[in-house]
Amino acid sequence: MLRHIIHLHIPAFAIAVARVCEPGLRERPVALAPLHSERALILSSSYEARREGVYRGMPLRKAIRFCPDLRVIPPDLGLTERAWRELIRVATQYTPLWEPFRPGHVYLDMTGTERLWGRAKDAASRFRREIKKRLQLPGTVGVAGNKMVSSIASRILRAEGVLDVDHGREPLFMAPLKVDMLPGIGHVRRRILLEELNITLVREIAAMDMGSLRIVFGKEAYMIRQRAVGIDPTPVCPPRAKPVVSEEVVLAGDENDDEKLLSALYGLVEKCASKLRARSLAPRRAGLIIRYADQEEVTRRINLPRPSFWDFELYRSMERLFLKACRRRVRVRFMKVWFRDFSAPDPQLTLFAAAPHDREKKAGAILALDRIRERYGGEAIKYGRTVRICSP
Repeated sequence: MLRHIIHLHIPAFAIAVARVCEPGLRERPVALAPLHSERALILSSSYEARREGVYRGMPLRKAIRFCPDLRVIPPDLGLTERAWRELIRVATQYTPLWEPFRPGHVYLDMTGTERLWGRAKDAASRFRREIKKRLQLPGTVGVAGNKMVSSIASRILRAEGVLDVDHGREPLFMAPLKVDMLPGIGHVRRRILLEELNITLVREIAAMDMGSLRIVFGKEAYMIRQRAVGIDPTPVCPPRAKPVVSEEVVLAGDENDDEKLLSALYGLVEKCASKLRARSLAPRRAGLIIRYADQEEVTRRINLPRPSFWDFELYRSMERLFLKACRRRVRVRFMKVWFRDFSAPDPQLTLFAAAPHDREKKAGAILALDRIRERYGGEAIKYGRTVRICSP
């Protein structure tokens, strides 16, 4: 059966989302960068800014010299994530085989859906129009028999629309493209191809013999050859849903006081532990995400020493993880903790022993707090250490 793959491409997704909320940003050069950092780099740039020479990774000061009219906006990850979740919600209505590549890029495998949605090109047009209507986000869509060609087709379109590459015409479509459009080339190999072999187009790579390809690409020579003629057997892989319990907080003000950050961390662990006890789940793995004021993000994971759903046991591990992860002198804006890989709770904890140990006393106190919160609400009683930081 011939495959039909759709790729939606929304250029500079975070900027496109910001333009929906602030129409004054439309049709003018816009860049995404932290505003309170002397060494800030451009995280993303609009098409208008790229025409002025502003590109991702460029120092902000240099970008402003290149483009004096550049409008610089700070990242709003919460807004971007909400828009991305809504986009994915629309995508899931078309097919169960969808793969998020990164925000603003998603693959849909429409193979076998002709009776429901008609031709793949028609489904792609409908999908693009629905995203435009519901989210006000402009995008381009590529349709082809594989992921690579559909992705390239969506990227070479300069205006909103759909580009359909017919089955069997992939080599003709790939031939006139620049070599840097081919996945796996990279800057180093592109320079070698240009300086040593005077190769600039994909059709010239497709015409090379395998011996010459191996000199440049080594073990990847066969794969590059296949891509040069438009062959890509990679399947569309939906994300695997793994059970996870998580909590996150956006701090009311950027903070670098360890005592206050640890207080916020304890509050997150406490909420997660309450969820775990309610579901009788004991995690074996945990993770921590810290996002700084300059939008740099640090992620750390840990194997817990024992499966547990008690606050005091989970917090000890998370505190050690935090102290290893939070090493920069930049203020922290966001934290998230998560727990997964669950097992049955530890059966050795006995709350009704004649002479309870310290662990059992602490567990008994936590269960008493759970009963109070269940009756009077989650905010009815708190540890003093958790009230210094505003709740999420």
